[in-house]
Amino acid sequence: MAKPPRVVIIGAGVVGSALADELTERGWTDVTVVDQGRLFTPGGSSSHAPGLVFQTNPSKTMTELATYTVEKLSGLTLDGRWCFRRVGGLEVATTEARLHDLKRRYGLATSWGVEAALLDPDQCAAVHPLLDPARILGGFHVPTDGLAKAVRAVEAQARRAIGRGARFLGGHTVTGIGQSAGRVTGVETDQGFVPADIVVCAAGFWGPRIGRMAGLTVPLLPLAHQYATTGPVPALAGVNDPVLEATRPILRHQDRDLYFREHGDRLGIGSYGHRPMPVRDFLSPAEAPVMPSVLPFTADDFAPAWRDSVALLPDLAGTAVEEGMNGVFSFTTDGFPLLGEHRELAGFWVAEAVWVTHSAGVARAVARWLVDGDPGIDLHECDLHRFETVQLAPRYVEERAKQNFIEVYDVVHPLQPMDRPRPLRTSPFHPRQRELGAVFLEGAGWERPHWYASNAPAVTPPRDEWSARYWSPIAATEAAATRERVAMYDMTPLKRFEVSGPGALGFLQRLTTNNVDKSVGSVTYTLMLDSHGGIRSDLTVARLGDQTFQVGANGPLDEDWMRRHLPDSVQLRDITGGTCCIGLWGPRAREVLQPLTDADFSNAGLKYFRARRAYLGEVPVTAMRLSYVGELGWELYTSADLGLKLWDILWEAGREHGIVAAGRSAFNSLRLEKGYRAWGTDMTTENDPYEAGLAFAVRMDKGDFIGRSALEARTASPDRRLTCLTLDDPAAVVMGKEPVYADGAPAGYVTSASYGYTVGRTVAYAWLPASLSVPGTAVAVEYFGVRLPATVRAEPLFDPKMERIRS
Repeated sequence: MAKPPRVVIIGAGVVGSALADELTERGWTDVTVVDQGRLFTPGGSSSHAPGLVFQTNPSKTMTELATYTVEKLSGLTLDGRWCFRRVGGLEVATTEARLHDLKRRYGLATSWGVEAALLDPDQCAAVHPLLDPARILGGFHVPTDGLAKAVRAVEAQARRAIGRGARFLGGHTVTGIGQSAGRVTGVETDQGFVPADIVVCAAGFWGPRIGRMAGLTVPLLPLAHQYATTGPVPALAGVNDPVLEATRPILRHQDRDLYFREHGDRLGIGSYGHRPMPVRDFLSPAEAPVMPSVLPFTADDFAPAWRDSVALLPDLAGTAVEEGMNGVFSFTTDGFPLLGEHRELAGFWVAEAVWVTHSAGVARAVARWLVDGDPGIDLHECDLHRFETVQLAPRYVEERAKQNFIEVYDVVHPLQPMDRPRPLRTSPFHPRQRELGAVFLEGAGWERPHWYASNAPAVTPPRDEWSARYWSPIAATEAAATRERVAMYDMTPLKRFEVSGPGALGFLQRLTTNNVDKSVGSVTYTLMLDSHGGIRSDLTVARLGDQTFQVGANGPLDEDWMRRHLPDSVQLRDITGGTCCIGLWGPRAREVLQPLTDADFSNAGLKYFRARRAYLGEVPVTAMRLSYVGELGWELYTSADLGLKLWDILWEAGREHGIVAAGRSAFNSLRLEKGYRAWGTDMTTENDPYEAGLAFAVRMDKGDFIGRSALEARTASPDRRLTCLTLDDPAAVVMGKEPVYADGAPAGYVTSASYGYTVGRTVAYAWLPASLSVPGTAVAVEYFGVRLPATVRAEPLFDPKMERIRS
């Protein structure tokens, strides 16, 4: 048995100590934790964190990370003192919009398996007597939420790790990262060099500084957040044992960006309602008056928060703020942590931008990742390499992180785009799209048309206020035009690579599940798996030459995975920014396209899932006959400089055929009617191809590929399946992440959903037990507290014989 590697963890806060505990528990006992501060309050965010743990999150992953944190910390004590108390969590609404959103949060909790309840005002006051029921409309209660004693949790986990052989070194300031031949060799400190085979940066808001030592951008922004403690509150006198500190639920008043927790007979108040306060320079632990993460309290910023606190909790009128601080926490551009290994420096890992809420969950995932090669949970939302290069720009990081601070307690719609910096990335078609009144949303920095004002709205069933946001009945018009005539879709933002060289074929065969060893001109739908058989991505691979392939991918994580496996005989080039793509789809697409070229675009001349190069007028294109909307058509690629000309040629040729420009709202509707999956939404590494209904993309007889051996142990008859549903009421709408009920009990959750304009009702895909995945099975989808009857359907709902797409 190989000797476990030497591990150095930078940062002895709640993440670093938890990771040392998790690693040593798994037998990796040569672990050294270094920190510039004193043990076990080294001066980072966890040294002052108030420790509120609310588990429910729109992200399934973040909820699961928090749930494990609750489970683990609940079982820890330090010298007989608690590290976590399940006092419960209560979120209250003072507006109708918030009350509506609490119903959505109840649905999220149910989807992710968190016990929760919706309470009326009197029930809220019963569990938290400081509340005046006349001032609230209702609440959302999670009994297992609670208080983490962060400093205690740090020491308790550190002691367990030390008991298994780990070392914790306080007063060691990191000055450099040792490296040789592309591998980390250890950590240089002001007390000497600490050798290591693996280094994990868990330094919190010092992470960017440590990252620079390793040649890595760690895109987070430290921001100050206000926390104040009142004097004695008469209503709390004698209520709380000083040792226990709190008996009532932690409380959130998100309508005013506030949270509350008890400190014996006093109340702690946290506020996100003030101006964003970025922090760029920090004192050392020796220089800081309190600690580096605690800055002087700015009372003027807190004044509105105090007024709002007294309005919600009238008993506070008899006291005042006695202490306060501006405590520093890490914010990222999308609100998720930063986890993973540096691609250019093997063995250097980061576990950054992690709050106490998710600390133990993150530590377990990273420990599994290091020891087993698999984190045991889908982490694509948290992966260090999820960003495009433009999203790493310091100004971008600051703008987005500040906006995330502002919106931390806002009711944020799943389609709601950031305000700035926009526009950032635009396709060559952008001028024409603006002329047609495109309504743009944003993803990965790209401006993406969701519908066009130039198209008349259709008559559609009325929608509730939530599902009507960032939507227009124009989407129905565009969907119908695609089904009945022809439409142009801007597919430029989809990630694409050129893979070339003498080893290109072997590389792609090794990396993917389907057989790409086909003739030049072939296009193959395939999957990338991890070593455990989970779906890392789905791809389209077009063979454009003997040694040249164009790969349609999902994003930067695909490039990261490919580059980690890239042999010297293969070149990988991201061609997204230098190219553009129009999806020309609909029954009249051939009538638009064929007169523009001498190339044969008949069904015999270019069959389904084949590609060819051709000229459309003066524009050279690579045409791929495939369609994500289930209609005849092509993806037409050209260089970015010719994109506008390509648009104009197609638009002019299509006028007599009733061509329209169509957006992603119609696109999503059409792809769900056709049963096409979206990676990261419908399937992740937690799902295998059999569960996801993608066994057709796996060729076990083609030779070895990553994940093949794991699939051999799987079954083609899994216990759960990605399942197609339609809502029984033609006017009902759901949007995704809602719980699915069977026989009155939660049974699964929705992944993607959209109104199907062709089938005349909402189409939803959901993860359900295989026993429920039988067409005709009656289920219900809970949407804002109302259970909507639904029925399991055979898929695809549209054109099951593929007659239209192959015509």
